[in-house]
Amino acid sequence: MEISRRGQTVQASPIRKLKPYADRALEKGIKIYFLNIGDPDIPTPRPILDAVRSFNDRILAYGPAQGFLELRQAIADYFNGYKIPLTSENVIITCGGSEAILFTFAVVGDPGDEIIIPEPFYTNYNGYASLANLKIVPLTLKVENGYRLPSVEEIEAKITRRTKAILLCSPNNPTGTVYSPQELDRVVSIGVKHDLFLIGDEVYKEFIYDGLTHKSILEYEEAKNRVVVVDSISKRFSCCGARIGAVITRNDRVYQAALKFAQARLCPPTIEQKAAIAAYKMGLAYFEPVRQEYERRRDVLYEGLRSIPGLVVGKPQGAFYMSVRLPVKDAERFVIWMLTDFALDKETVMVAPGQGFYSTPGKGLDEIRIAYVLNESDLKRALVIFKAGLEKYKATVEA
Repeated sequence: MEISRRGQTVQASPIRKLKPYADRALEKGIKIYFLNIGDPDIPTPRPILDAVRSFNDRILAYGPAQGFLELRQAIADYFNGYKIPLTSENVIITCGGSEAILFTFAVVGDPGDEIIIPEPFYTNYNGYASLANLKIVPLTLKVENGYRLPSVEEIEAKITRRTKAILLCSPNNPTGTVYSPQELDRVVSIGVKHDLFLIGDEVYKEFIYDGLTHKSILEYEEAKNRVVVVDSISKRFSCCGARIGAVITRNDRVYQAALKFAQARLCPPTIEQKAAIAAYKMGLAYFEPVRQEYERRRDVLYEGLRSIPGLVVGKPQGAFYMSVRLPVKDAERFVIWMLTDFALDKETVMVAPGQGFYSTPGKGLDEIRIAYVLNESDLKRALVIFKAGLEKYKATVEA
């Protein structure tokens, strides 16, 4: 008896699949600086926690499939604060941004259809494409030029009769790249010309550095009926465990199709929606101190990595990730070795191997993603340990 081909071939998460090695290191008394996963140590805002603590309904009942009206309106108001006009009828609440991605993939294409995505990309796109029976067509970008988007001609060369959408994640996970208005103009024009959906993963939109600003694909009036944005409160409000996301679209056919998927899974979680309402009521002023904190962390990590010989790393413009090319043959082997065979004063570092952030076979073998989700002091210590580990690995394992 065989399981499905989908179940056999779906990619394991490079962020989570090495957790057993970390668990065994912890059992041996090793302290690990976890830079492998985007789970920030920024405290969850008190209004969110207070909303959870104060929940006192006598029955934890089903809510609406599309989410509570008050939350959908709060998200619309949040975007209105960025001068992006939305209503509650443009928002469907999902079980995290993950479900928002899956719903969107399932709406825009049929089995065998294609979505163009610049790579490296958020690794779970691979998994959700497998679940939706879609094919990701990668547009491979390079660290040497800051992972900038290529010309119109290079993008159009990826389009076939099965192409249904182009997905852009900006600020990008895992590279930290923020696409410029000119790059977005280029992709939107291609989408309009070739009648494609445009999917925006904009969950890090508040975390932009060096005086740059974020432009959403929701701002393009000429493309408003082909745009779908997937969103989440996880990183925005440092509450990854709440699992509240959203599908945002002005296309009523997309909305109604996604709503049927939402009805099939019944409803998003009630208590976490109440917490999300409290989060959005804090207003946009909440974000500036958090943004400044991440920018300081970025600078600490970037300068520390630049001092390590043989590394290739660009300076991220947003989010809280860096993609780094290492002077090793197999980055995953190095990551595992750091957990099983190396410690500095009973401390080690865990990062994410880069191969899983690609769909092109053989890409990313010598790359890692580092999430600067720890405070500056911990980051500085992690850099010391990482450098020592890399030096020893090169001298003993890949000598």
